[in-house]
Amino acid sequence: MKADVVFVNGEVITVDEKNSIVESVAVKNNCIVAVGSNQEVTEFIGEATQVIDLQGKTLLPGFIDSHLHLTIYGTNLLGVSCINPHIKSLHDIFVDLRKKAEETPKGNWVRAWGFDEKEVDESRFPTREELDEISNEHPIVIIRTCNHTCIANSKALELANMNETTPDPGGGIIERDDNGKLTGKLIENAHMQMFQVAKYSEEELKKSMKLASDEFIRAGITSIHDAGGYGEGSQNIRIMQQAVQSKDIRVRVYALIGSLTNSHDFVNQMVEAGPITGLGDDHFKIGPAKLFTDGSSTGPTIATREPYTSNPNDHGIIYYSQEELNRILGNAHKKGFQITAHAQGDRAIEMFLNCIETALQEHPRDNHRHRIEHAGIASPDLQQRMKDLGVVIIPNPVFMYVNGDVYRQYYGERVNVMYPARDYIDKGIIAAFGSDTPVTYSDPLLGIHAAVNRRSKSGKMVGENQCVDVVEAIRAYTWNGAYASFDEKVKGSLEVGKLADIVVLNESILKVDQTKIKDLHVEITMIDGGILYRSEQLVEI
Repeated sequence: MKADVVFVNGEVITVDEKNSIVESVAVKNNCIVAVGSNQEVTEFIGEATQVIDLQGKTLLPGFIDSHLHLTIYGTNLLGVSCINPHIKSLHDIFVDLRKKAEETPKGNWVRAWGFDEKEVDESRFPTREELDEISNEHPIVIIRTCNHTCIANSKALELANMNETTPDPGGGIIERDDNGKLTGKLIENAHMQMFQVAKYSEEELKKSMKLASDEFIRAGITSIHDAGGYGEGSQNIRIMQQAVQSKDIRVRVYALIGSLTNSHDFVNQMVEAGPITGLGDDHFKIGPAKLFTDGSSTGPTIATREPYTSNPNDHGIIYYSQEELNRILGNAHKKGFQITAHAQGDRAIEMFLNCIETALQEHPRDNHRHRIEHAGIASPDLQQRMKDLGVVIIPNPVFMYVNGDVYRQYYGERVNVMYPARDYIDKGIIAAFGSDTPVTYSDPLLGIHAAVNRRSKSGKMVGENQCVDVVEAIRAYTWNGAYASFDEKVKGSLEVGKLADIVVLNESILKVDQTKIKDLHVEITMIDGGILYRSEQLVEI
């Protein structure tokens, strides 16, 4: 048998059981047919074989991002970006919003994303009145970088039926000034409710999914675990599946049954409909049932057992009571679903662990692989419970790079147990890394950099005790992600018989200065044995 493609002279990090490092890989059709030394793989080279000389560069299994939001990332690309390099102030954002409004039909939504009040000169949120000055004929909404808070103009509030007499929703705040007037700022569940009316059209969703998939391929991401979007969950799942079938989405998708808007309704709907975790194929598969339990780590609105270091009167926001969690996700577990929850603070993590424990006591199941998304503040007692219950954790080490300085301010010494990758490895807890894009950057190399170095953007150490080595971080972005979706037998490592999802970097990741890992980039992305990205250009099918 001769291979279609053979990579030679590389630093091939296989991520197999022994973390073997070899020189060469051979691919036939959509599978890996040989892994080993150049000499061992030579026999697979025929006249028609494409041979790629890596010249010492790193070759890895395709990256698996175990927590991101495909539709939100894609639809953001259709709106106004608050993270463009030219954005320095609120005025700069207002200029771009005004341009967007001028080219948008009256009555249609104008949206901005990625806003961080700490990154603009004014160090504050815009006001409702400032957005009204841009347009009172377009509903306008600016989404904070965490996707848990937004600021809206009067037209948007009107369409959402929010006024001075509207009560705060459970788990959310419609902010008012001292005179009871709406400021336009919507926090947590109030923000989520806004996107029941600020949702995107089906045409916009389809376009956005292709844009997002193409960006992920450029970053070397070959599989994603999609953690849900705004709007009606079943619509997003349907459009996503259709986009996979039409190859508008070319990354593999493990679709969490969750929504940023009324996630419990979507979970209940899917549980009653019949399909369970695992339904699908290697390109699209149904994942776990998911709820939101608390808020944003940078809001800060996460639910903590002790008050915030920055505010002794604040413990954050809880979305559901213990009884509600147990009932909704307990029923999903009973019906055969893997279950998971967005749980950032230690109080929220504890509540969800209680839910898992109760579910397993009432309906025991081996190899359930129930997950926790984020698990931001994971104290030693919670880590032990994770281990005892066999829970898979989905931490976000890139948060320490992007948000490390504010974490030190908000949570003090608790940064030493935030997204604690070192502790998970030492305790034998499987943790699969995710970026949470568009909350942060989708680049897995930045995530690996953050896990290895644990330094913020300003260069400060943030929980130095949680540093991991490079190969450990790579495993968390590959094999562990496959394990989290029950796919470790078909992907996540470079072994004979596994799917040919492969990434080539521009240098050796093991020889580069560890503080420069974030400066590496992807040269080749292969999915299913086909090279979809090479030399800054997507390969069209």
